[in-house]
Amino acid sequence: MPIRIDANLPAKKILEHENIFVMDYERSMRQDIRPLRIVIMNLMPTKEETELQLLRSLANTPLQVDISFLKTEMHNAKNVSANHLEAFYTTFSEIKDDYYDGLLITGAPVETLPYEEVDYWPELVAVMEWSKTHVTSTFHICWAAQAGLYYHYGVRKYLLDEKIFGIFKHRTIHRKTPLVRGFDDVFNAPHSRHSAIVREDVENNPALTILADSEEAGPFIIIAKEGRQIFVTGHPEYDVVTLDQEYRRDLAKGMDNVPFPQGYYKDDNPDLGPVKSWRCHANTLYTNWLNYYVYQMTPYISEEIKNLK
Repeated sequence: MPIRIDANLPAKKILEHENIFVMDYERSMRQDIRPLRIVIMNLMPTKEETELQLLRSLANTPLQVDISFLKTEMHNAKNVSANHLEAFYTTFSEIKDDYYDGLLITGAPVETLPYEEVDYWPELVAVMEWSKTHVTSTFHICWAAQAGLYYHYGVRKYLLDEKIFGIFKHRTIHRKTPLVRGFDDVFNAPHSRHSAIVREDVENNPALTILADSEEAGPFIIIAKEGRQIFVTGHPEYDVVTLDQEYRRDLAKGMDNVPFPQGYYKDDNPDLGPVKSWRCHANTLYTNWLNYYVYQMTPYISEEIKNLK
């Protein structure tokens, strides 16, 4: 799939070097096709790294996708330059009258805070409410999945005594659902979080269906409204080195009781490096989302999204 991004976005050169097909706006305008419009609300502090991870994950279908990035207006990002944000990001006030085929909301390292104490919570609430009438399908990742489940369905989160950190085995449920089409019965996925939702809270809500879960990490993929809302409690987009970087970062800070990433390093030895064991299913998940819940569901005339049930 050609993902359509700004020609000057730093991730573009890296993606091209990896033989991932990207297209700038000028070339895409010469194609007689309506690209899917996807907006990514990037709440992660490492914005450029997250951009690259997500663009890799979205670049695996023959569909043309027009990518935009959304930043918060109420929170000043500290780990990315103001020039980068100014050049490649927009704000909700600038797009609130527009319609998008898909919205992707990332995680954020704020899971230990009550939702209402997160400084950009009112803005996130506005975006989630707007998504009901202006977006065909919304894909929530990690903390955003917990936040979306709480806002839309009242599902609470619970703080954990020990961080869920590493690569965990999951089982596929409802395997005929298109979102998990092509999944094995058992597959791996990364998690890195200090909070969790309880399986029973999800199962007790008839609007929600768990499509994949883990004995250790809990519900992983949850779907609502026939795919108009999707909640993924882990980080399938993570690169092979991401957990290693988090682990070594926390060790370097001298933090107490730094958790060891489970099931991640070869022979559980950091010196032997991580083993990549989740990317195939991660790519399948994002491809299925774009194909079955965005491309096949979205109307050709974007404004008709507001009529979707």
